[in-house]
Amino acid sequence: MKKGAMMALLVPLVVALLFSFSSSLAMASGGGPVQPGKLDPHFYDESCPHAQHIVASIVGKAHYQDPRMAASLLRLHFHDCFVKGCDASLLLDSSGSIVSEKRSNPNKDSARGFEVIDEIKAALEAACPGTVSCADILALAARDSTVMTGGPGWIVPLGRRDSRGASVQGSNNDIPAPNNTLPTIITKFKLQGLDIVDLVALLGSHTIGDSRCTSFRQRLYNQTGNGLPDFTLDASYAATLRPRCPRSGGDQNLFFLDPVTPFKFDNQYYKNILAYHGLLSSDEVLLTGGPATADLVKLYAANQDIFFQHFAQSMVKMGNISPLTGANGEIRKNCRRVNHS
Repeated sequence: MKKGAMMALLVPLVVALLFSFSSSLAMASGGGPVQPGKLDPHFYDESCPHAQHIVASIVGKAHYQDPRMAASLLRLHFHDCFVKGCDASLLLDSSGSIVSEKRSNPNKDSARGFEVIDEIKAALEAACPGTVSCADILALAARDSTVMTGGPGWIVPLGRRDSRGASVQGSNNDIPAPNNTLPTIITKFKLQGLDIVDLVALLGSHTIGDSRCTSFRQRLYNQTGNGLPDFTLDASYAATLRPRCPRSGGDQNLFFLDPVTPFKFDNQYYKNILAYHGLLSSDEVLLTGGPATADLVKLYAANQDIFFQHFAQSMVKMGNISPLTGANGEIRKNCRRVNHS
């Protein structure tokens, strides 16, 4: 069967599964009027009843065309929420007084999936003009990407509005970096109202996706400035990484964060860490940095169901970081620019 014909068959099946899942969960959560100023899974029930189906359909198509896209869309939601809250500030291009967060160190040359968000927004504007926010699109796309790769689903509270500004400084400072120490990572999560369980569970999103050579090179050659590799990285694993991540050059070469099941959302990430095969320093430090995080790594490695449960709960919690609601912010017509420009 040709790829196009197969996609025509598979995408509707995935979308139907997602839509059935989200609809049944939303019904189970109870109906009733949406409370002003609060996120609610029923927010678009009347104003744009097909919103979630539209998002799932386009995410499904994008995932089928590019298996890396699921991780990219999930990452966009993370990098958005950790800067000024979940307000789609990450999606703004530079214009006028706005300096795009896409230029920040965590996003430059690595953040991707913006064209998929554009396609979703265009479809939603055609169906329900001026109704569904870009911030809500990011939240829904992250959930759908997780489900499509075999991970857990969750009810997505909705009703976020979009910011009229961005913070490249916040993006540089607030998003956890691959070489941060565990205390620094804990602090960055705590500032967002997220605890140790949220930290270890959410980093489990590294069960899918890639990382660039430049993000972990120091572990291979000069972890602490003494010219020696990171002793917490398995030597045989490090040897397989060096040919495509030399001391200089190859900065943008991509490596699977989980080389065992790179496109499947599962608990293999934690098993890798236990084997000292965590690719990033910020991955392996969950085991070596202290007993509290190490115990959670061991728990999730042993029990995928508990990991899935905690991940879903933490995604809802993260998605509720400082959302703009009510009369705050706006509903952008184009996710890349504010409405008045």
